[in-house]
Amino acid sequence: MKIQTLFFGITSDLVATNNLELSVSENSSVNDFKILLKEKYPQLKNINSYAIAVNETYAEDNLVLKNNDVVAVIPPVSGG
Repeated sequence: MKIQTLFFGITSDLVATNNLELSVSENSSVNDFKILLKEKYPQLKNINSYAIAVNETYAEDNLVLKNNDVVAVIPPVSGG
């Protein structure tokens, strides 16, 4: 399956792009997707946590992805 992946903040710096298309296995969950990301981009392991949104909705790790989903990788945000 093809998943459009969007990166924001520091994650886009770490992977050197703000979007790309990734192939995942059928019935992959958000957790499977996170594992794949860390395998392909080990520099993401340095981020303690980040949120995942699927089709503009925050997603839990057990959500099963579908072909052509848009997945956003959102790092922690701090500000003042």
